[in-house]
Amino acid sequence: MNQIATAIAGLEIGEPTFRGGLTVFPLLSRETSALDYLLLGDGLREDRVTVREVSMGGSVPDLEVENRAERPLLIVDGEELVGAKQNRVANLTLLLPAGKTTVIPVSCVEQGRWSYDSPGFQVTNRMHFASGRAERYASVQESMRSEGTRRSDQGRVWSSIDDKAVAMEAPSETGAMSEIFERHAAALDDYVREVEAAPDQLGAIFAVAGGNYGLDVFDRHATLAAFLPRLVRSYGVDALERRSEWDTAAPASAARDFLDRLRAGSIDDHPAVGLGRDVGIVTERAIGGALVVDDTIVHLTGFSNPRAGRGERAGEQVYANYHQRRDALRRRHSDVA
Repeated sequence: MNQIATAIAGLEIGEPTFRGGLTVFPLLSRETSALDYLLLGDGLREDRVTVREVSMGGSVPDLEVENRAERPLLIVDGEELVGAKQNRVANLTLLLPAGKTTVIPVSCVEQGRWSYDSPGFQVTNRMHFASGRAERYASVQESMRSEGTRRSDQGRVWSSIDDKAVAMEAPSETGAMSEIFERHAAALDDYVREVEAAPDQLGAIFAVAGGNYGLDVFDRHATLAAFLPRLVRSYGVDALERRSEWDTAAPASAARDFLDRLRAGSIDDHPAVGLGRDVGIVTERAIGGALVVDDTIVHLTGFSNPRAGRGERAGEQVYANYHQRRDALRRRHSDVA
């Protein structure tokens, strides 16, 4: 049994919480790592970390992170960074060395802006919404396997934000993902209030109306507690869109089946950006991966059906520019209304 399978086998599924199309199963374990690191938000607030464009001209898929702390810096897949020339999200989980500057792979989540509104970036209480995160993660995994890079399908990232904004009635002049969360902040906060981290909780399985599942597991209880509200908001966006499809909690048996599929998956291994190794998981109807540093699984994530919703675009290679897509989406929304 490989390291990932062993870790998954050691997780206990706790009693779920259900609200408005979202079921959250806590994943419990008393095991915790001794790995010492700084969270990105803490580093920025304490002025020990700076995140900026790689140059004055900038590069959409890259940002530069200066870690002046004496500890490694943890950046989690999907964390949103706002500011500079346009908002971005991290393409995968990274542990960056202390006292170093590292260029990290990111995706743009604000297509219609390419001008400075601040010198650097700050983190928010949001992450990439779950369905978009799953699709982006799948494309990053493909990039890693085929090219040795960590690039996303940026066109699809923008397209999914446009589609979600129309579905959630949250238009933005710059195509900013943040507007979706801000438009539905009160409802998303209601989800967050329903879900509290248990003392032994390392992770969670999230089940969204319609049968899509996601998983996040961290190496420390404190890290899970720090990220749980953002993860709940991420899945909450999808649940709000589809809550009428599912008015009862997902069964624990389905959550266990999802765990078992990830545990049975095939594994590939690549040197990480920063410290450790990027481990990919491919299995039937699911995809996942982990950042492993020495013998510690710092963050394990997984998604069922990461390609769901892509069929109608399977042959597309070129995406319309932002203003054309925005106008078309607004017309479509007006027709529906």
